[in-house]
Amino acid sequence: MRSPRTPLALPAIGCLLLLTGCGGGGFAGDSQAQQSAGGQSTVRMLVNISPNLTQAYWDGLVKPFEQANPGIDVKIEAPTGKGVADTLPQQLAAGNAPDVVETLMADETLAKQMLDLTDQPWTKDTPLAEQAKLGGKIYSVGVGVQAQSLVFYNKAAFDKAGIDTPPTTFDELDAAMGKLKDAGYLPLQTGGDFLTGLQLLQLSNPSRAQTHPVWQQDVKAGKVKAGESLLPYLERYRTWIDKGYVDKNALGMKYADAETAFLTGKSAMYVMGSWFTASEAKAKKDFEVGVFPAPVDKGQTYPGPQGATLAAPYMILKSTPQKDAALKLVQWLVTDPAAVKSQLAQDGNFRTGVEREFTPLEKQVQEILDKAPSGVPQGEGYGDATLPKGFNAAWNTEVQGLYVGKSPKEVAEGVDRWVAGRS
Repeated sequence: MRSPRTPLALPAIGCLLLLTGCGGGGFAGDSQAQQSAGGQSTVRMLVNISPNLTQAYWDGLVKPFEQANPGIDVKIEAPTGKGVADTLPQQLAAGNAPDVVETLMADETLAKQMLDLTDQPWTKDTPLAEQAKLGGKIYSVGVGVQAQSLVFYNKAAFDKAGIDTPPTTFDELDAAMGKLKDAGYLPLQTGGDFLTGLQLLQLSNPSRAQTHPVWQQDVKAGKVKAGESLLPYLERYRTWIDKGYVDKNALGMKYADAETAFLTGKSAMYVMGSWFTASEAKAKKDFEVGVFPAPVDKGQTYPGPQGATLAAPYMILKSTPQKDAALKLVQWLVTDPAAVKSQLAQDGNFRTGVEREFTPLEKQVQEILDKAPSGVPQGEGYGDATLPKGFNAAWNTEVQGLYVGKSPKEVAEGVDRWVAGRS
């Protein structure tokens, strides 16, 4: 099981620019020392390590590249902090940055440290390349897409509740949850940690994108208030708490336990990103799991735009003296058919036009992605569609206030105060 990969970089990186600068400077000497007298180049790649993406997996992934490029040695480096976002600032401060970094995406601070890839022709056909541009430039390239606005459901529960067709609007969703509760199921599985706010963002993406197509940019420009624009979804969510459609004690449940509760048949629906398919494939259960796109507001087009984030994004440090080798490696990681398929399958990600062996549930997710009119950033966003860092966490904290007595309006106002304080 894995957590959703939200593109972020610690604010501390901004301070580190003063220490490290943007040129070759301090890292260059360290990296150049990695070249042997025989001309062997070592490319250091900082990556995300998870139960799916183990050190052994990464080593095996790049082995064919090393065999095809005998002059290049790829050194996989695991995070030394809590994760890549923790570790990169530490390495920058120490003057020991990697050549390539995986997991993070460029923001206005990180972009100053990263190589501009816009002139590389192979980047144009990589997933979300246009959407992830920052100031019209490409700094991050990825392997695939994580679909975000998905509702996984227990088909046996739907059958028992007499629900023949998955809901397409929020009104239909409300009606379905009432039937599921009457049938003895917890209609919608949620939990604490980051899960509470994440799910509401995922659910609101397709509708919000139709009402506010450039929502993040409008919020950043002060044309729209984030909390106020999402108030209708906060109000609806509050009714779900009141009616028992979600567990009133959900905040005490960890993310992993919420996932397990759904997979053991204790709840009927579970809103989550496409990475959930990897967990579902490994779970032993006596029911079939289906999936449908998140519903939309009455009168809107269904399915709506699919919330999407870049899966396995890569960036190259501008300071690397191994520029050619690093470019060759990253190009291979995001364009080589075998490398792409391996990464997609390993972490439950997707890419339109790439055929691989799918589980039945993965096949449904790919079909949803193929039929979606577009992909849109959710929450904090990426590229030029970016809200202040920390928005997702602040939103989550405010949404959880609904469980402890805050009104939807108070939650929306809290979100807007937070954004205003960082604009």
